[in-house]
Amino acid sequence: MTHSTSELRSFRLPDVGEGLPEAEILQWLVAVGDTVGVNQPLCEVETAKAAVELPSPFAGTVVELLVEAGTVVDVGAPIITIDVGGGEAAPAGVEPSAGLIGGAAPGGRTAVLVGYGPRTTEARRRPRRSPGRSTDLPRVDHGSGEVPRQPPPPDEGPPLLATAPDMRSKPVRHGGLEVGRQAEAAALRGAAAPAQEASPGRRGPRPLAKPPVRKYAKDLGVDLATLSGSGPGGCITRADVDAALADRSAPAPAAPAAGGAREQRIPITGVRRHTAAAMVASAFTAPHVTEFLTVDVTRTMKLRSRLAARPELAGATVGPLLLVAKAVLLAVRRHPMVNSSWDEAAQEIVVKDYVNLGIAAATPRGLVVPNVKDADRLALPELAVALEKLTETARAGRTAPADMTGGTITITNVGVFGVDTGTPILNPGESAILALGAVRLMPWVHKGKVRPRQVVQLALSFDHRIVDGELGSRFLADVGALLQDPGNALAY
Repeated sequence: MTHSTSELRSFRLPDVGEGLPEAEILQWLVAVGDTVGVNQPLCEVETAKAAVELPSPFAGTVVELLVEAGTVVDVGAPIITIDVGGGEAAPAGVEPSAGLIGGAAPGGRTAVLVGYGPRTTEARRRPRRSPGRSTDLPRVDHGSGEVPRQPPPPDEGPPLLATAPDMRSKPVRHGGLEVGRQAEAAALRGAAAPAQEASPGRRGPRPLAKPPVRKYAKDLGVDLATLSGSGPGGCITRADVDAALADRSAPAPAAPAAGGAREQRIPITGVRRHTAAAMVASAFTAPHVTEFLTVDVTRTMKLRSRLAARPELAGATVGPLLLVAKAVLLAVRRHPMVNSSWDEAAQEIVVKDYVNLGIAAATPRGLVVPNVKDADRLALPELAVALEKLTETARAGRTAPADMTGGTITITNVGVFGVDTGTPILNPGESAILALGAVRLMPWVHKGKVRPRQVVQLALSFDHRIVDGELGSRFLADVGALLQDPGNALAY
């Protein structure tokens, strides 16, 4: 089929992460020949802060996928071509209209999901892990305004995806738009696609698996091409990935493997790369001091049981993290300097009169620290709901970039792993972080006698440029006093 130039629309990669210059195309949710509607998810991309889906700004038929999954693309680079001749396009002209995602904006910039940040440079692709494949990076020319075409190598099959989208996924909000899943028909096509169909940029058939399973396998370093699917139509399931992982962890044969077969290389990308850079910058910028305190929290744990029975907290998780968070918020009220930041350029200390409470969360993509905005203004039931929603969203890998910026003080709960304490590194831009250890039943001197008590260890790291030893000690002691006797909260 021949398409006239006037019917083609080029969708450029928008800035999905507050000025971040690039993103990786994790996977395509559409294939060449698919009919797409306005706001239908086209692909999933990962920035240094989060993984999000990109919605289509217009309706039409997919003509070409300009970059392969796994490619790191600069903001502003065209990634897909859509023929809008058969549908009502939201934009007008060759490119999307002003104000739409990927469209022209005042000053010659590109409208994006969050702020503006396109660059006129070329995309680059990280090296493949498979042996014997070229590591040359595909180049995307987005300075000429023309729609580049990159024909696949002669030995590759038709550019179709055999990925079936996760039918359980819920609508996701992107840049103020409620993006609904409109790919039900595409899911049915994907589930029925023949195994021999090949995706762009891959040699041989693309294994059939849903997007969550692809992410799960990627995070664990399992190559789906080596697995046989046990699901409907040969679809690879999470159980198949777990089984492959179990086989890998089985005892190795006595004979040593040749070459690099005993090693595994995992590309450092996305959230993990951003976290590593931030931690290095924090560790070598702010002079860290860590203090420790062991606290008898028996009374607080008894209070926890009574609070959980209250109707205001019905259905909410009332755990040690919630009560420690409340104690931190009350202690910040008495010691506001702990809730501040160092402005090197202005040579000023910025004391915040609000608390955006960060909670460090371990996810398959790496460590993220989303925060609860204005946590100090929330009542305990509201704080409980906010913390539960924050952790669930983080573990699902759906934390919005805005939720990971603007934090003022952080709690890291290492106790959930059975760890007693640690020396946490400050989240960049903050002056204090509290590590909460595991609550353990231990012998403790109580009223002159050794008795079994519920005990926890706290560790506070702080920026010694802002928080000196006295202030850090007083703040940590106040948190401990509130946890030892919750009645002290009445004095705050």
